[in-house]
Amino acid sequence: MALPPPSASGTALVTGASAGIGEAIARQLASRGHGVTLVARREDRLNALAGELHERHGVRAEAIAADLGGAAARDGLVAQLDGLGLEVEILVNNAGLGTAESVFDLDRERLMAMLRINCEALLDFQTRYLPAMVARGRGTVINIASTAAFQPIPGTATYAATKAFVLSLSEAVHEELKGTGVTLTAVCPGPVKTEFMQAAGIEQAEEQLPDVFWMTSEAVAKAAVDAAEKGKRAVVPGLLNRAGALTGQHTPRMLVLPLAKRLWRSQAL
Repeated sequence: MALPPPSASGTALVTGASAGIGEAIARQLASRGHGVTLVARREDRLNALAGELHERHGVRAEAIAADLGGAAARDGLVAQLDGLGLEVEILVNNAGLGTAESVFDLDRERLMAMLRINCEALLDFQTRYLPAMVARGRGTVINIASTAAFQPIPGTATYAATKAFVLSLSEAVHEELKGTGVTLTAVCPGPVKTEFMQAAGIEQAEEQLPDVFWMTSEAVAKAAVDAAEKGKRAVVPGLLNRAGALTGQHTPRMLVLPLAKRLWRSQAL
């Protein structure tokens, strides 16, 4: 099994854990006996979830409120975990931001915040915790990418580009880790009904996109943890999403760009 066994001093650090896929992954891991450290900005939700997971599964559950877009906040989080004597044996990089407008229509700071959360924070936590995992000879990283990683998407260009970064980085590091006892799995979900849609300004997509295209956070979380447990390089949950990912990868850009633009605009408007 690629997931390390639960231990008293080990924890699964889950970012973006207050809702959606992050919350569902935390539930999956706690149900398998892993202690969890839940990180997001909404402290009340984190505390409620930590209490529930401890009560239901008997695992140690920490709740730490932090905005991971800042290096100082990430430093503080790491210091807190060190102070508690906890070793991050499972790292789940799930925190993310999204948008649904052309780059020239978007606020510059919003775009930069997306880059800091989706790419910089993810890479920062990887480089902080992978060396110790390799030294111990065990550990797991789960990076949440997206089916948006497989092609440029006009209308959400920066978001798709950040997820392409996550997928490319994850697949390469997965190969670098072979033989160390540590694995890294990239998860590329398609449409999921979470609060992320509202935060990204595309909540109307839930009404316009047929139900067959949607997955639940719970289904994505189970696919993510199952894939990590098997040491897979990447997983695209859902048959239709896998077909779409293949199409996005192999269709010529001169064809896929105008099509992606029309499809995205039809959902975002």
